[in-house]
Amino acid sequence: MKYTVITGASSGIGLEAAKAFSKLGKNLILIARREFRLEQLKQEILSEFPTLDIVVTIADLSQEKAVLALYETLKKYDIETWINNAGFGYYHSVTDQDLNKVTQMLHLNIEALTLLSILYVTDYEKVEHAQLINLSSAGGYKNVPNAVTYCATKFYVSAFTEGLALELKAKGAQLKAKVLAPAATETEFAQIANDSKDYDYTKGFTTFHTAKEMAQFLIELYQSQEVVGHVDRNTFQFTLSGPIFDH
Repeated sequence: MKYTVITGASSGIGLEAAKAFSKLGKNLILIARREFRLEQLKQEILSEFPTLDIVVTIADLSQEKAVLALYETLKKYDIETWINNAGFGYYHSVTDQDLNKVTQMLHLNIEALTLLSILYVTDYEKVEHAQLINLSSAGGYKNVPNAVTYCATKFYVSAFTEGLALELKAKGAQLKAKVLAPAATETEFAQIANDSKDYDYTKGFTTFHTAKEMAQFLIELYQSQEVVGHVDRNTFQFTLSGPIFDH
C-alpha cells in the first residue's frame, strides 16, 4: 500500500489535488486542522472510489512540535509522494503587518515545509518513483506589491526546492523534488491574505485559475520529468521547466 500525502487538504488546491490523485488510484493521507472538512472530503472521494484507503490526520503545522509529531506518526506508511501544500498569504505593507500573523506565516510557509521536506527526503531519497512537491507561488519568482513578506516566504520555497532538486540529481538519488508556482487562484487564500471574508476574485483580477485547474497543473508536474511548474503572472500560461534560478 503506497500513499500520497497532501498537507492543507481541507480546501482550495489541496482539496482539489486530493480529488485529482484519487482519480489516479492513489491512496491518500490528508492533513489539515479542520477535521470536519477532511471527513467530508474523505466521504466524497470514497463514494466514487470505495477501494481507496483515505487517512485523515489533524495537525496545526504552524507549531514545530506538531510538525515533528505528525511525521513520526506517518512513518508506518509507505509514502510515494509528499505534497507540501499548506500555507497562507498576508497582504499588507510591512509596517502595517500584525507580528503574530507574520510569525505564523513564517512557521507554516517556511519552517514546516522545510522540516517535512528534510524528513521525507532523508527517508525516501533512494526510493524509486518517490516525489516531493512543494507549493510556492508566482510571487515566489516575482515580487507582488503590498505582499513583500509573503513573497519572501515563497522565494524561499522556490529556491529551497530548486536547490534540493539539483542536489538530489547530483547525488543520483531516485527521489525527485519539484515546485509548483500558481498565480491568482480562486480559493480562500485571498480572503485570508486581505483580511476580507467578502473578497471577490472577479473584482480583484481580470484573470485567475480555479483550484481544480491548478490541481490539474499539479498532476502535469507530477507526471513530468521537470522540476518547476510555473504560472506566468501576466499571461497566466502554465509551463513546465527545469530550475529557473541561476545555479
